[in-house]
Amino acid sequence: MKKILVTGANGQLGSELQVLSENYKNYKWIFAERKSVTLDNLELLQTQLEEIQPDIIFNCGAYTAVDKAEIEKELAFAVNHLAVELIAKYSKQNNIKLIHISTDYVFDGTSSVALNEEAETNPINIYGESKLAGEIACLKENPDSIIIRTSWVYSKFGNNFVKTMQRLMQERDAINVVNDQIGSPTYAPDLAQAMIDILGSPKWISGIFNYSNEGEISWYDFALSIQELGKYDCKVEGIPSKEYSTPAKRPEFSLLEKKKIKETYNLDISNYKESLKKYFNK
Repeated sequence: MKKILVTGANGQLGSELQVLSENYKNYKWIFAERKSVTLDNLELLQTQLEEIQPDIIFNCGAYTAVDKAEIEKELAFAVNHLAVELIAKYSKQNNIKLIHISTDYVFDGTSSVALNEEAETNPINIYGESKLAGEIACLKENPDSIIIRTSWVYSKFGNNFVKTMQRLMQERDAINVVNDQIGSPTYAPDLAQAMIDILGSPKWISGIFNYSNEGEISWYDFALSIQELGKYDCKVEGIPSKEYSTPAKRPEFSLLEKKKIKETYNLDISNYKESLKKYFNK
């Protein structure tokens, strides 16, 4: 029985993979949180990988505190770059299939068309820089890896935009949401299922792939959809990014083109609204 190691087991994607794993008993699943796979300690990480001896690695673990990364650069790069480099090297040496999760934050946001996998990268914050460094190291150490760039992830687990909006819309009469950052959300169960489908595909095509739900929206549009489906009695106002300053800059436009992953792995990708309905129905 093939053994799948999932790093970042307590994160949104790791948690959704745990839910789905119940349907895939043909694999032995190992869900590793920070202590059992320590991404910020390379020596320990090497030992842990050797002890676990996986056949497949889903590397969902990452440093994702975008604003905090501006002051914790070393830690962000340790987890998002150096640990990825080590995992990729270990995977190559031991003939392990590796799917590594990356981000739309590798882009600078100046595009006006959906970004494909060949689009020029140019991160504008430390988090994006560290994730791009991880991508480069991953493909250098193990060209047979699959990297999936995703965006605006949410689920019933962890902290995310949808849960924050739900809370604020119940607490307040009115909220302001940025209306000039464009992209598309990703419902974590959809991405988790896509990863399992790729693994079960008769072919393994390596390289970088984009994955998010379909649709081109702003955070403001997303908030309006949350308000509508949650039936919240709260006024939602759109504001420009300059009125909502954060330590780390965000890309203004990071809509991902999904043609490559859909055609290569024959995936159907839901519209963001359909997936948001699934979230509310759960």
